[in-house]
Parts: sequence; C-alpha cells; structure tokens
Amino acid sequence: MGKIIVVSSGKGGVGKTVAVSNIAVALAKMEKRVLMADLDIGLRNLDLAVGINDVIVYDIMDVLDEKCSVEKAVFTLKGYGGVDILPAAQTIGKDSLEPQKFKKMFRRLRDRYDYIIIDSPAGMEKGFQSAIASADCAFVVVNPEMTSVRDSDRIISLLEAAEMREIRLIINRVRPQMMRRGDTLNVDEILNLLQIPLIGIVEEDEVVLKSLKRNILPVNESSSKAGKEFYNIAKRILGENVPITKLSGSSRFFFRKRSR
Repeated sequence: MGKIIVVSSGKGGVGKTVAVSNIAVALAKMEKRVLMADLDIGLRNLDLAVGINDVIVYDIMDVLDEKCSVEKAVFTLKGYGGVDILPAAQTIGKDSLEPQKFKKMFRRLRDRYDYIIIDSPAGMEKGFQSAIASADCAFVVVNPEMTSVRDSDRIISLLEAAEMREIRLIINRVRPQMMRRGDTLNVDEILNLLQIPLIGIVEEDEVVLKSLKRNILPVNESSSKAGKEFYNIAKRILGENVPITKLSGSSRFFFRKRSR
C-alpha cells in the first residue's frame, strides 16, 4: 500500500505548493508511482505549478460527487517523470468539504501508487481536516520568519491532536546570508521553537521565482539549489541518509527514518 503524505503550512505564501510539486516529481523520476492531489479547494494552484491549468476538465470534487471516475480526473505529466495529478476545484466552498469522503477516496487509491502527496490548504479550516484525514505523515513548510513559525506551531499542535504518526519540517525560502547575519531566524531557533524533526532546508533561488511564469520546476534544472534540495528530500523519504547542512553554523547532521 502506498504512503500518503500531506504537506501543510500555517499561512499562505511559504512555498507549500512548490514543495509538493517538486518532491512528487523527484520521487517519480526515481521510478516511484506518485500521485499529487490538490485539496486547496477554491485556490487551485498545483495545476499552475506544472503548467496544465488550461487542460483541466474534471477535478477532485467531480470524483467525490460521482460526476466522473478518478481515471478521468487524473492527469499524467509525461514530461515530469510520469507523475499523476488530481487537481482541486475552484468553485466550491471549503465549508462543504467532508473529511470522510476524502479518506475513503484516498484509501481506494493507495494500491495504485507508492506515494500520494496532498497539497493541503494553508491554515486551520475544514479543508485542512479533509487533507489530513487519510495521511500517514505530514510535512510542515515554514519560512524563517516568526509569523510563519508561530502559525506552523499551531498546525503542528492540530496534527499531534489528530494523532499524526510522523511530522517533519521543511524550512523553505531560506536566504543564507540573511540567516547568518541574524536578519531571520536561524535553523536552531526554528527547531527549538517547533520541536519536530527536520527533513530539508531549501534555499531561495531564481529558478523558483521564475518557475510559475515559465512552467518549469526546480528539480528539472541542474543549476537550481532548491531543486537539488527537493531531490534530497525525496531521497530522505525513501530512507537514504542524506546529510542536511545547517546554514546557521558549520555542524552537520543526518536525517534517519524514525523507528516504529
């Protein structure tokens, strides 16, 4: 059975959708069967990230409302390692979402994929509950800013209350020079505040900033530091002991799979 990972954040604009798309494509390029599903209902962005917004016919709500089969709603991205995408709807209110329906659907999809990666809506509304309902683990994306960390702390508390088995942290949009000067929170400060294991530190780079306009992904660009780190996160998901460099100092440490 495939593993379901939900990617969430306490606030918008931290790079959650960028993380979902790049990690999913990296896993697919490593010959894993991957589905990325957009549950950010009403604010659909995952299709934009991979440049297929103009070809979407059916979406995830059409599947749940039995207007179409899941096969009709899923789109295969042949140029991105064959990863599948299940887009979100843009016209339905988030308050009408039913977590149990999503849980049932994703349980049916487990046998088809090695990994299902869910793009959760930011914040703590009902869409968040629908996104985490069927997940085995959660990645929380945070920027090195106090507002982002504070909001993520609340999300982590909700995940723990929901008895999420694994919660991992992605520190995104890091500017090393600013971090070293003390202009932003450093890695140790973020880890001390949030108290969950780290799975990746992703630097800000121009490829990410240009990605939506040019329909490219950092993992497909050899010059992208962010793309390299998203690949490393994918390797850590697969259990590889890939080192993480702490940008706030010279020490290094390894991510290891959590023992069960």
